[in-house]
Amino acid sequence: MRDYSKFYIGGQWVEPAGSNTFEVINPATEEVAGIVAAGTGTDVDRAVAAARQAFPAWSSTAVAERIEVLRGIAEAYGKRRDELGAALTEEMGAPTALAHGFQLDLAAGHLAKAIDVLEHYVFSERRGRTLIVKEPIGVCGLITPWNWPLSLIAVKVFPALATGCTMVLKPSERSPFTGQLFAEILDAAGVPAGVFNLVQGDGPGAGVPLSAHPDVDMISFTGSTRAGIDIARNAAPTVKRVTQELGGKSPNILLDDADFAANVGKGVAAVTLNSGQTCSATTRMLVPRARMAEAVELSRAAAEQVTVGDPTGAAAVGPVVSGSQFERIQSLIQQGIDEGATLVTGGVGRPQGLTRGFYVRPTVFADVTNDMTIAREEIFGPVLSILGYDDIDHAVIIANDTEYGLAANVAGADLDQARAVARRIRAGYVSINDGFDFSSPFGGYKKSGNGREWGEFGFEEYLETKGILGYAPEDAQA
Repeated sequence: MRDYSKFYIGGQWVEPAGSNTFEVINPATEEVAGIVAAGTGTDVDRAVAAARQAFPAWSSTAVAERIEVLRGIAEAYGKRRDELGAALTEEMGAPTALAHGFQLDLAAGHLAKAIDVLEHYVFSERRGRTLIVKEPIGVCGLITPWNWPLSLIAVKVFPALATGCTMVLKPSERSPFTGQLFAEILDAAGVPAGVFNLVQGDGPGAGVPLSAHPDVDMISFTGSTRAGIDIARNAAPTVKRVTQELGGKSPNILLDDADFAANVGKGVAAVTLNSGQTCSATTRMLVPRARMAEAVELSRAAAEQVTVGDPTGAAAVGPVVSGSQFERIQSLIQQGIDEGATLVTGGVGRPQGLTRGFYVRPTVFADVTNDMTIAREEIFGPVLSILGYDDIDHAVIIANDTEYGLAANVAGADLDQARAVARRIRAGYVSINDGFDFSSPFGGYKKSGNGREWGEFGFEEYLETKGILGYAPEDAQA
């Protein structure tokens, strides 16, 4: 059993201020996998003070020096991949292939992209007599969730480091193991003392003091919309910058010329990946009403081929993260049945043969209307809703009829038509035929948040823009 009883503050592993701990439950076995110290406001104060002390020196480093630090992290990260993958499986139930593959590769990809962007980023430029300067914002509070714990740490820490910021990371108390190992990696890579600090804990104990702290210049949060609202309220009195990547109820529009045999299967795979615990998952599949029956049979076949089980084995899908999450998903599946959606496959209860662990049956609903609860609420489980549309205008109306606006996908053979539909979707990250790009901005409209992550767009969130007027003499040319 893991025992993480110290925090990483000021370049040292230090004892917490209090004695409280919390248990981390392995969702596959429902047994205690580890004990982690629970941070308090005092711990946050110490970590913020360390970050504040380190900021003047780190913010003044040359770009080349920061690049070398990031490259050192990449080397140290590569040596710990097996340990990180095992921790992901243990803390949040990611199947071995996913944990050691895509989960780790995403974080590595964000690190590689941060290095690439930093090598070419323009931090200052002349415009006539004025110099435009982009400077690190200061001390950043980074609060990350449990569903993609490593990559969502990476997508915040690496651009913060690259731009010259210092930081305090608070991972989710449900998946704290990877955060602890991540701190060990940065320590081994020689990140200067105080630049990166780690405090474990829950929202009330550590998250609230961090988001409200007067010496924190920015909060970057990924998680639920409900929690994001609370964080924004806590941060408001200090008028700090708040960037948030929140919930989603993303549409997957299959145009009439799309290859249904391929795209319905891809849609099911996207919703069952990571047990459906992905904020950008396209959980609403929109199909021409005349092709609903075809989509139903294809989705049934695809979902029933998905293997669910022990994440240390060969199963494609493991458990959801916790008992409370399991119960919420069960309730929403039942609500879909009660509200009249057609249950294609799956349903309430664990998959056959699984009596322990928070396993959910891959579930597909058809004939869903956009006013049903399962089409409105983020379920965060392997549950797909199929909705019919009359024409493209109707599809766009349905797609945009949501309080969220994080992601979307448009599938179709006619690229011009798919492009036209993608432009009409009110979301921050729209794929055409499942496109993917680390350089793309990632973030949401409406209640899916504000600000952007990934690539150079993620850098912008950690920078202040300064204009120095009269920097050049009057006769200077632009």
